[in-house]
Amino acid sequence: MIQAVAQTPPPPRRRRRLWAAASFVVLAAAAGVASLQPAWGRPDAAPRSIATRGPLSGDEQNNIAVFKAASPSVVNITALTVERDFFSLNVQQVPRGTGTGFVWDDRGHIVTNFHVIQGASAARVTLADQTSYRAELVGAFPDRDLAVLRIDAPKARLPALPIGTSRELQVGQRVFAIGNPFGLDQTLTTGIVSALGREIESATRRMIRGVIQTDAAINPGNSGGPLLDSAGRLVGVTTAIYSPSGASSGIGFAIPVDEVNRIVPRLIRDGRMVRPALGISGGPPSLTRSLELPTGVALVGVTSGGPAQRAGLEPFRRGRDGRVVQGDVITAVNDEAVTDLDDLLTALERYRPGDKVTLSLWRGGQTRKLAVTLGEAND
Repeated sequence: MIQAVAQTPPPPRRRRRLWAAASFVVLAAAAGVASLQPAWGRPDAAPRSIATRGPLSGDEQNNIAVFKAASPSVVNITALTVERDFFSLNVQQVPRGTGTGFVWDDRGHIVTNFHVIQGASAARVTLADQTSYRAELVGAFPDRDLAVLRIDAPKARLPALPIGTSRELQVGQRVFAIGNPFGLDQTLTTGIVSALGREIESATRRMIRGVIQTDAAINPGNSGGPLLDSAGRLVGVTTAIYSPSGASSGIGFAIPVDEVNRIVPRLIRDGRMVRPALGISGGPPSLTRSLELPTGVALVGVTSGGPAQRAGLEPFRRGRDGRVVQGDVITAVNDEAVTDLDDLLTALERYRPGDKVTLSLWRGGQTRKLAVTLGEAND
């Protein structure tokens, strides 16, 4: 005898899964088996026709023209340092960091930031055609974050950038930055001049004044590269970014080309920035405030036999009775006001040893002007 066996129905959750599977099978059958075949088997998988575009916009054409003209002058700089291998104890040069530079002239002079090669024992320059050359340091001026290298390359491979002027720049003007951010070769970014006359701190803690601010993307590796105007002329050297994360936040800075064009020829000629000197020591702003003196540089020392002493300048000092004897306060150089010692040094750097300048002086409530012939700083 065959007995009927009662089947236990599946639990509710399993029933739902079975209904879902059954529904999928029904839908697939309704759609047709052909819809599950690979796409390459269908006749409509041929490449689509390319839409015709019109001519490039004027801005695009200008961007391309600037990059094509300037990129052969932009170089990659690899700073090298010496390290001893842990196992073999052999001394070898290893990369310390990378940055950007540009060709200054066909004699092989390359301009970059001082901080790009700071602390390096050697450097290597790679041109746009990927040829690489060992570089020698010609001179550096850390106070303005500028350095000049030299490579021995054929003149045909050394197209110099045309020089513009930063004096004519206006906020809102278009600018271009070319560099090697994050080691990516020959990258172009565009933006505008966001502000003029900014101040940033150099490696020596001195302020760099008159700095250009731009929103063109600048990242690590861009340092030392050119900032160009829409005519492809050099108007600045990118030097820093303002960013908590270390990446571009739309605030970058460049040393104005007028400053670069003043310093670089002197580095090439002398191997260093030969600075003029007055032979004075200036007091801090707190001294000026405490003695209620006019804004300027209060002299607290005058070098014996120096230009200032020969011209008759006197420092503040204490008399035998302990009271302060009034000295000179320098308030201007050639009618350019100075507010502190850094201002004074910046003003003097526009001149050379042997030049004559007119100082505006205050002493004991009286003002006068005095001509002084500048000497040479010992540093």
